[in-house]
Amino acid sequence: MDKSKSNGSNHASTAIGGSSKRAQTKGAHKGEMQSSQLMKLFEEELKDIYWAEKALTKAIPKMIKNATSGDLVEALENHLGETEEQVKRVEQVFELTGKKAVAKKCEAMEGLIKEAEEIMEECEEGAMCDAGIISAGQKVEHYEIASYGTLRQFAETLGLTEAAALLEETLNEEKGADEKLTEVALSAVNVQASEEEEETKTKRSSK
Repeated sequence: MDKSKSNGSNHASTAIGGSSKRAQTKGAHKGEMQSSQLMKLFEEELKDIYWAEKALTKAIPKMIKNATSGDLVEALENHLGETEEQVKRVEQVFELTGKKAVAKKCEAMEGLIKEAEEIMEECEEGAMCDAGIISAGQKVEHYEIASYGTLRQFAETLGLTEAAALLEETLNEEKGADEKLTEVALSAVNVQASEEEEETKTKRSSK
């Protein structure tokens, strides 16, 4: 065999091998950067929902105080208990990631809670106010469902299996709370609110 050809072949092989290794190293580095950035985003979202859940432990009792429907009061009391457990669950997720549980103000949740407070201030006591509380409550639930769905997916992508399971548990509770509020609204509250509105219109027209 021609030695010059053999050497040329070896050099080419070495060059290809070196290029392949560099590509693999670059790919691995890129993967690590993406994972690090995703973890940072995961932690920020976790701080956000931690603040939101803690704020809700103070907001839900106000809703309970203003609600008149027995079914609505029961639904809110049950979810208050769940929310208190959800706060602890988020703290567990922080612990699993090796981070201290820190709350970061959630502007979205603050706005939703403020809207709920305005509804309760403006509505007269009764079914109309109950309907407003349900509306505000479901907006809160939908935000939480979106947040926990995202957090669970992030956890799964990062390989945080135990954290993903905890987030899945809370996600299912939020979905259940939303369904319960819909059930309460459809069973009586919305109908009663409609009747109250008609009565109010009749009284105004008769004056």
